[in-house]
Amino acid sequence: MGDAKWIWALRDGLTMSKRSLMHIFRDVESLLMAIALPVSIMLLFVYVFGGAIQTGTDYVNYVVPGVIITCAGFGSSLISVSVTKDMSGGLFERFRSMPLQPSSLLVGHVVGGYLRNMIATLAVFIVALLIGFRPEAGLLEWLGVIGILTLYMISINWLFVVLGLLTKNVETAGAFTFPMLFLPYLSSAFVPTNTMPVWLDAFSKHQPMTPLIEALRGLLIGTPIDYNLWLTILWFSGLLVLSYIAATLLFRRRKNE
Repeated sequence: MGDAKWIWALRDGLTMSKRSLMHIFRDVESLLMAIALPVSIMLLFVYVFGGAIQTGTDYVNYVVPGVIITCAGFGSSLISVSVTKDMSGGLFERFRSMPLQPSSLLVGHVVGGYLRNMIATLAVFIVALLIGFRPEAGLLEWLGVIGILTLYMISINWLFVVLGLLTKNVETAGAFTFPMLFLPYLSSAFVPTNTMPVWLDAFSKHQPMTPLIEALRGLLIGTPIDYNLWLTILWFSGLLVLSYIAATLLFRRRKNE
């Protein structure tokens, strides 16, 4: 009986993931925006601000990890709007009458968001290589980069699912994502934290984006990683577990309303 339940859940999750994947390639404008925005940010910082910022390395090498995280955050924020649309529209009403596993609709959004983010991330890497980005990572380091990015993307995808479940309209859902999207700008993504005011430097060093970016930077270009890798795993593993539990409980509550 237990095995049948897991098979049922997996089947429903795959079905909803296919649905989300189809939406990604049908909604070409959103996909292009998810790619164009981070690429534009990277070009802006490299060519407009890069000459005035001293980082001890070529600025393009310094800024790419932060751009990737910003890119993933923007792509994931679209999930909140999609979840809110599903929950407040006729689609959810149809699902309520079906023997649907509570998390399968949410899993579809998370998987779809992850694939959209990976496409956008690949585009950022390609453009970065064209403008001078030169990573020093070997095979193990690249595997580490993929692993960290996957953990980050999946965890914030579930967080944005929670935000989508908490809101009743798409405007509010979009507004709720802003604080998470703003965090990379208050980290070491674009400038070293020691150039910030003391109070902001302290905040930057103790929020989750800075260890994440420093871990990625260390894996990609060989800067010291120190304890940043373990902090990243702790931060985003905890976020993943809490967000998944919250999303499942909220979905069940909405399903029973």
